[in-house]
Amino acid sequence: MARGGQGLARVAVVVRAGAAPLWWLGVFAAGIGVLPPGVTGRRIGVLAGAVLFLVATAVGALTGRGRYARLARGVARAGKHDVLQDRAVTVRNWRRGHRWWLLPAFLLALGSAFVVPSAGGLLLAGTGTGLRLKAAWLGRRERALDELLWVRVDWLGKRGGRPAGKAVKAYRGTGIAAGDAAPGGARRRTAALV
Repeated sequence: MARGGQGLARVAVVVRAGAAPLWWLGVFAAGIGVLPPGVTGRRIGVLAGAVLFLVATAVGALTGRGRYARLARGVARAGKHDVLQDRAVTVRNWRRGHRWWLLPAFLLALGSAFVVPSAGGLLLAGTGTGLRLKAAWLGRRERALDELLWVRVDWLGKRGGRPAGKAVKAYRGTGIAAGDAAPGGARRRTAALV
């Protein structure tokens, strides 16, 4: 890293990094979880899971939006010595930092199927969906600001996943074309050659 520069990770990429693993682990756990009849029975388990899915989606999508908005309002321009972290590196750091949290969550979702079939898996899937919706909301803010939001890597915490945590003092901003991720944290589509 150049003198005086900081490593910066995209805020929306950090938020979105957990969406896919949570969604797929949840869907897998819900699919397996529907096999045992459980204590409550399959029908009640799936209905309870649907409610938990909706609640987890809403909580994941809406929690912390005020903090993100405040940090986005005070965005400072990234310096020429700042190093923009690739999307793949940010996602890998999040997943490595959270793998020992994801595994017990998945096993708990599977185990809960013997009591309430599919409910735990649908809760995990709802959490992943909520994170995806929050990343999409951040992408809309980035488009409205015409600026991508970045956070210092050293402020993300040891697991690389707190883009609006207490350690984060401010965001940095770059032009909308910077980095390899589109607004909202998805992979940037390259233009097709004509």
